[in-house]
Order: sequence, then structure tokens, then C-alpha cells
Amino acid sequence: MFPSDPDGGAIRAAFLADEATTLRALADEAEGGAVSREAVAAQATAWIEGVRARQNRSAGIEQFLTEYGLGTHEGVLLMCIAEALLRIPDAATADRLIRDKLSRGDWEKHLGGSSALVNASTWALMLTGKLTRMAAGDERDPAAGYERLVARLGEPVVRVALRRAMKLMADEFVMGRTIGEALARASKAPHARARHSFDMLGEAAYSAADARRYGEAYASAIAAIGASVVDRAAPAWVQPSISVKLSALHPRYEPGQASRVLDELVPRVAALAALAKRAGIGFTVDAEETDRLELSLEIVARLRRDPALDGWMGLGLAVQAYQKRARRVVDWLVALARTTRARIPVRLVKGAYWDSEIKRAQMLGLAGYPVFTRKAHTDVSYLACAKALLDAGDAVYPMFASHNAHTVAWIAASAAGLRSSDFEFQRLHGMGESLYAQVCDAPHGHACRIYAPVGSHEDLLPYLVRRLLENGANTSFVHRIADPAVRIADIVADPADLAARDGFTANPLTPLPRDLFGDRANSSGIAPADQPAMARLDAALDDARSPRWRAGPIVGGERARGIEREARDPSDPSRAIGTVVDTDEVLVGHALASLAGAQPAWDARGGHGRAAILDDVADALEAATDGFVVRLAREAGKTRPAAIAEVREAVDFCRYYAAGARAHFAGALALPSPTGETNALSMHGRGVFACISPWNFPLAIFTGQVAAALAAGNTVAAKPAEQTPLTAALAVETMLRAGLPADVIALLPGRGETVGAALVADPRVAGVAFTGSTEVAAIIARTLASRLPLVPLIAETGGLNAMIADSSALPEQVVADALASAFDSAGQRCSALRVLCVQRDIAPRVLALLEGAMDELRIGDPADRATDVGPVIDRDAQVALERHVDAMRGLGFVRHRTPLPARCAHGSFVAPTLVALDRVDRLAKEVFGPVLHVVEWDAAGLDALVDAINASGYGLTMGIHSRIDATVARIVSRARVGNLYVNRNMIGAAVGVQPFGGEGLSGTGPKAGGPHYLARFAVERVRTVNTAAAGGNAALLAQDK
Repeated sequence: MFPSDPDGGAIRAAFLADEATTLRALADEAEGGAVSREAVAAQATAWIEGVRARQNRSAGIEQFLTEYGLGTHEGVLLMCIAEALLRIPDAATADRLIRDKLSRGDWEKHLGGSSALVNASTWALMLTGKLTRMAAGDERDPAAGYERLVARLGEPVVRVALRRAMKLMADEFVMGRTIGEALARASKAPHARARHSFDMLGEAAYSAADARRYGEAYASAIAAIGASVVDRAAPAWVQPSISVKLSALHPRYEPGQASRVLDELVPRVAALAALAKRAGIGFTVDAEETDRLELSLEIVARLRRDPALDGWMGLGLAVQAYQKRARRVVDWLVALARTTRARIPVRLVKGAYWDSEIKRAQMLGLAGYPVFTRKAHTDVSYLACAKALLDAGDAVYPMFASHNAHTVAWIAASAAGLRSSDFEFQRLHGMGESLYAQVCDAPHGHACRIYAPVGSHEDLLPYLVRRLLENGANTSFVHRIADPAVRIADIVADPADLAARDGFTANPLTPLPRDLFGDRANSSGIAPADQPAMARLDAALDDARSPRWRAGPIVGGERARGIEREARDPSDPSRAIGTVVDTDEVLVGHALASLAGAQPAWDARGGHGRAAILDDVADALEAATDGFVVRLAREAGKTRPAAIAEVREAVDFCRYYAAGARAHFAGALALPSPTGETNALSMHGRGVFACISPWNFPLAIFTGQVAAALAAGNTVAAKPAEQTPLTAALAVETMLRAGLPADVIALLPGRGETVGAALVADPRVAGVAFTGSTEVAAIIARTLASRLPLVPLIAETGGLNAMIADSSALPEQVVADALASAFDSAGQRCSALRVLCVQRDIAPRVLALLEGAMDELRIGDPADRATDVGPVIDRDAQVALERHVDAMRGLGFVRHRTPLPARCAHGSFVAPTLVALDRVDRLAKEVFGPVLHVVEWDAAGLDALVDAINASGYGLTMGIHSRIDATVARIVSRARVGNLYVNRNMIGAAVGVQPFGGEGLSGTGPKAGGPHYLARFAVERVRTVNTAAAGGNAALLAQDK
């Protein structure tokens, strides 16, 4: 496990540590110094008063953030415009964006300020480039003014003017478009006295070409910065420096690809660091998402031990105080510095990805959060880390990045107590100027470095959004320091006191991931960065290289004997993984008789009784996660993330339907009734339900169907797919061990033509739940239609799922979401993306990114944690997919294929393929595998595109990528699909959060994992009682007074 030298065990242990316990220790440490709280508060107060005195003379970004923070609707609208407008290549879409956003705000409430970025005269600035007054009426109603301007001047003039305004705002955040421009600006007042760290803006690399381009940009910047050095005798840590994002230098910088990253990325970074050493400048590795922390530390350790960098003190690292691991990281860096005898510059920051870290932890079902849930807790962590850095000044060079006056005053006082001035503060370009003008001037005279972004306005977006999220929030220091309505005493309050006031507890508004849903526990997951958990799964998979699992019919808790067939691993069919006994028609009849006899007693247990058992089943499935991950990998070809997610979905189905049983099947529902009468409705199981599940989700869908039928009071004849009975067998065995009565479920593996046909035709089957192909669903429907009495069919079938991206979309996000939606699970999801529809104006950029990203996918054994794309389910599926690709190649439509590595020669692998179609209707049926089709469309043809997608008859999932709300609403109102996802991927519907199911050829409904699903498994019975039949209504008479 990494980092290994020094050992990172303490860091790993703190990953999801208890927040209160962690905070108490940090608070004790922060309070352990000789700092006077009163002196710190007094100094911070003086600085804030100075900031507020200066702000009326300033028109800077801080006032803009105060007025248009993300707590305001208008702030969000302006961010949306800035986010998309600079990237949109075509005029028509740009005009739609402007109209869409400016018509939605209440701008009047922001008038009257003195800032040029806030005042209504900004509208004139947008149009003329200089400060002039607009008409009074337009000042009071900018949206109406916009419409009048369009009528008078035409949209092109307004569009150009708004682009100019967005660029003016961008200039507030960006030091220069090129490194030369940034260096020139840095050499002039008011920047000339400051140190600088230059950050080359840009997205993370998606391809090898991206990584090369970013590497070349870093190398050029290092040379230019080095040429600007004035005093080459000064220590490396006081020289100008460059900040490097490792994600820009490798397209797969992530824990799952650690082996490859360490082999490929370390030499690249080492080469750049060597350039920085020769140039005489600093080189700081930037902090990114929490999942990447431990990998980044291993990289830094290897760089620090590189002989070519020996003796150089310019190699630094950023540490995020909002991580629970931050304090342990500081200890680790100090140990590394002392072991290698090299002083390490350490930039301490608060952290810039808080919201995404919280969401990711919730979606992954982690045991806790890797970050603190209260701002005051992050501040306490920052102070504890700052004290540790100052105490270890011989080993590290502390660099404190903060705009918080209390934090700055606390650090200054702590350093004074140590009689140390060997540290620096840091601030972002365009922010904190008024504060640091005081901190750096006499009598304080502290050193300050400006973190200076460099890049085109098009590259500004991710940086801008992070800064707005950090500093535009109403709780941020930057927002509060400039707001006269906020008392200074509140701003300078000691964060340790604030944390203690709440008992150091986590924020109750941010429940732990397990408590996210209130009435049921969220399923437990595993983070890709959780190295001990991943090592445990590695060991489990190694132990199952040659398993001998068994599956066969289970009726009444007893396994039936019969002729065995071998089950084989789709990633290597030469590897047998177990044996299967298929069910014959005689045993089907015996099972149905047993199930029919047991159903009345099961139904009589009531909703609470059945729910308690299903909750126990959920717990048992969750406890067996490792075993299911192994079986899903070997039998179904599931990659590790997909297998973990599938176990979680099965657990969630059990708990969700248990909650539904309690809510709807626990007793009769009293209905409105006339006097002298009671009416009540109760729900009951129909009888025996046949659950016919597919091979692509052999645990989740299998369990979901079974759990729903059981929750509603039915007994279940469960027929798994013939390709994946071993997983189903383990599921049923786990259910029985958890306490599910043996007579309420029968496992009946076998061929659909035998077992499935017998179940559907048998009059003892009172309902059928089916997931699979549209063709088989039609056969089942015809069979059931010929039976009396009529029985329900709940069918979820496939789809020709499309994603529509207009030119306001962020190409990088489109590619990331298309990649996941099309190729996760080797494209073998009902919800998988089949047709990517890209507006022609951005198609070249999107497709180039997509092809590069496809080449970075790792295809191979799903047991390997680095694998992204495993095999398709069997040879038949492989042959059918290759036949389709050959047909498309014959038409000249195959645009790109990811090469298959030699290790895939013996398995049923299909190379991820990109097929460029000339129109949507070229694709007549679902292609169930890693084949993505792409269609380009013109801006004027949106309605026709949606109509063509609807015309396929399928209606399962759809994705939309657009920054224009009106465009999204237009597609939503026109599309005929069951699940529609906006600005995200199209897969992984969460139980109870995104109920899943389609319409048309894609299914019957109701949606699985939704509030109406259980009712379809049940019958409703109403009981009416004439309470007055015994001679009057005493209750009514009692009302007469």
C-alpha cells in the first residue's frame, strides 16, 4: 500500500474517521500554543475594519462576490453565463443562453452599489466598454432593457457585448492569457513586491495527447518563469514557482490505475521538476480530489528520492485542511523531509471540492466523509496543521493560503511566539488584496505569494466555478468580510469555540451517507481509494481463481440433484468456475404446488413481519459483499466498481421494499365513509409470482424482483438467466440463511424455453416480473393474454438510449458522461448510451476527446482492479456484436475502435467501438454491448432530432447536456422516455431516488425502485361494514348536545 516510505498507515486510518473524535484532538492541539485569543481577535478586527474602509473605493471581485454570491439566484445565473458563453462556438446557441439566463433574475434588488461589477451601469459597460448610464427604466428592469436593446441593435451586438463583460470578469481572476502576459503583469504594481506561483489553467487530461500538450505547456512556463528570476542566490522556496496538477499530466491519474500511473507519471513529473530545479524556481504539486491523495503522496516521495533532484529544496506539495487526513499528512511530510534531508515547501489550503466530496461519499455509500462537514471544523484543522508546520520549520517551509483575517492573525501571532518569520502567506489573484495590503505592509511586513492563474478565458471555467463555490457562498470569509451587515465579532470568532459550542459534532444537515434516506439505511459501499478494502477484495479474487461453485434448483430449502453442466468464466472460457443443474418441467410443477400452498401464510404475516425478514436479508447480502463481488466478476464479467454497485443495489432493493411493506401492507387503510359505516382498503399478495431475471444484473435485478414480490405477500418462483445461475444460487442461499422461510421461494435455473415457458403457462402463476429483451417480453405477453383469469406482466426491456448535447455543453463533461454511459459494464446495461447526438458546432472537439479517452480504457480480466471494460457475457453475444460492427464498417460508418490487448484473445471481449451514423434511424434495434453510435445535428434541427428518437418506439433513458434551461425544458416536454438525466451520465439509477423503467417498447411500468412498484404485485380488497345495523349510530347521537 502507498505511501510506503514513510509508512502511510496513520493517513489511511484517518480517511473516514469520526468527525467529533478527530476535531477534539485537533482543537486541543491548536489551543496548545501560547497565542493570546484576545490579541488575535483584536488584530483580525483591525484588518477587517481596514478592508471595509477600503471597499467603497474598490470595484474588485470581492464586492461582486458579496452581491452575487451563490446564495442568490442571480449569482447562479451569472455563473451559468460565464460558464458557458465563452465556450459556445455558434451564435444561435449563445443568443439562446443569454435570453435564457437574463430573463430569470431579479436584478432590481442588486442596484445601488458602487462597484462597477455590481452597479446597473454594468449593463452599459457590457455594451460600450466604458462606464455610462443606461435609461432609468432599463436600470430598473434589465431583462426588459435587454429585449429593447435586441430590438434596436440586434442580438449580435448584445452577444459581443456580453462576451466582453464575461471577459472583464475573467480578467479579475486570471493573471494572463499566456505565461508571458502573466509575468509582465506580475512585474508591475501592485504585484511587483509579491512572490508568485503560476497555475496553468486547463481541464484534466482525457487522452495521451492532452497529457503531452499540458506537459509541453508546463515545460514552456517553467522556462519563462526561470528567465524572470532576479535573485538566483535566494532559497528555492522564495523564488517564483509553478503549480502543477497531476491530473493534467496523465489521463488516468486515479487510484484504480495506480500501477500504471506510478510507472508512467512519475518520470514525467520528475522531468518537469528537473527543469524547475535548473531554472531555479519552485515546483508545487497541487491538491486535487480526496481519492487521489495517497497516490499523490507516493509520487512526491518518489520524486523526493530521485537522485536528479537531490539537494533541491523547491519541490513542494499542497495540503487540504478540510480533509480529516490533513494533520496526519503534515506529520508524514515532516518525516519525509527529515528522512531525505530536504526541506519541503508545504502550501496549506482549506480545500476547493467540498460539495463534490460530500456528494461522492453519499453516492458511494461510505461509512463517513473524508472531509469535515462544518466550516468551523475545517478552520480548526487548518490551525492545528499550521501549528505543526510552524513547529517543524527545520523540515518544511510553511506557506499559508488564506483570506481569513482570523486565520492570518492567529498564524502571525503563533510565528511571533516562535520568533519565526521563515514562512509566507498566499492569496488568490484578484482576491484578498485589501487584507494583504495591511498584512504585508509595515509594521507587519509578512511575505505574501499570489497564486496566479494563467490561461485563456475558455480554460477559466473550472477554476472560476471552484472560486465561486469557495468564496461566493454566504458562509465564506470573503463574502462576510465585505458585508457590513455581518458583525466583525462574529467574523473573528475562534473556530475552536464554534466547534465546541456544537460539541464538535458533525453538521446534522449533512447526515452520514448511511442515514441519507431517513426511513431506511443506505447500502454500504467501498471507495476506490480505500486501499485496505481493495486489498481484501484482491485476496478474495485470488482465492477464487479456480472455484467450484454449484447451482441447481432449490425448492423448500432443498437442492435438487440432476445432470450437471459446467459454467465458465466469460473472460477466459477455458476456466471452469462451477457446475449447474437445470430445472425440468416436473420440478417446476412441484415447486409451484409448494409455493401456492405456502402463500396464504406468508401473506398473513403482514407488512411488518415480511419487512423485518427483508431487512435481515439486506443485512446478510451486505455482509457477503466480498463473496458476491468475486462471483459477479467470474460469472458475469463485472468489473470491480460495477460489482460493488450491484451488491449495493440489491441491498437497497430489499430495504426499500421492506419500507414499502411497512407503509402499505401493515394494515387496512381507512377510507372516507358516511355516518354509520366504515370502509377500509387492504393490500394482499396475488399468489405465486414468477420472477424472470436477466444475466446483465444477475444479483440486483434478480433480488429486486424477488424482494418486491415477497414484500407484497407473494411467494416466488425465481428463474435466473441461464448464463448466471451461480450468482442467483448464492443470493437465495444467503436469503435462506438470513431467515427467509424456505417454502416462500424456489430457485429454478434453466433455459427460458423450458423453465420460463412452463412458468408463464401455468395457471398457478398469478403474475410475472420480467427483465430482458423486447422480443421475449412480447412472447410472454401473448402467452399471458391467452390465459384466464388475466394476470399482470411487469416488463422492463431494452432501449435505443440517446444523449443530446448542444453547443452550450462542456465538451469534457459530455465525454466523461458518454464514456461511462456507453462502456461501463461493457455496454451491457439496459440504460446504456447507444446514440450520442452532438450539435455539429462542437462535434469535432467532442469526438476528438472521446476517441482519445476511449484509447485510455483498460480492457481485460474484471478481477483486476484496473480493468474498465470486461468481457461481454458469452460467445454468442460477442459474435452478434462483431457482426453489427462489420455491417457498419461495410457502410463506412466505423470511426474508431480501441485496440484489444493480447490478454483478451481467449475471452468474449469486444473492443469499444465508435460508429458515426448519418441519421438516428440507421439504428433500428438495441446493440447490447460496447458500441457507441454518434450522430451530428444542426442547431435548427432539435425538434426533428427528438422526434426521430421517439419514432424508434423505445423509451427507456435519455441524457441531455445543455446549459440552457429552455432547451432542457423543450427536450423534456417532447421526449418520451422513462428516465431522463440532465448534465450527468445515464446509468446507475439509485433505488428510491431514480425509479427505473421505460415506456413504449421499453417496458410496461411501474418503475422498479419507485413508490408505485409494489402495488402491481398486489390485489386490493375493500371491506365495508354497516356499523348502524345493530340499531342506530351511537357515535352520531353522541354529537348532539
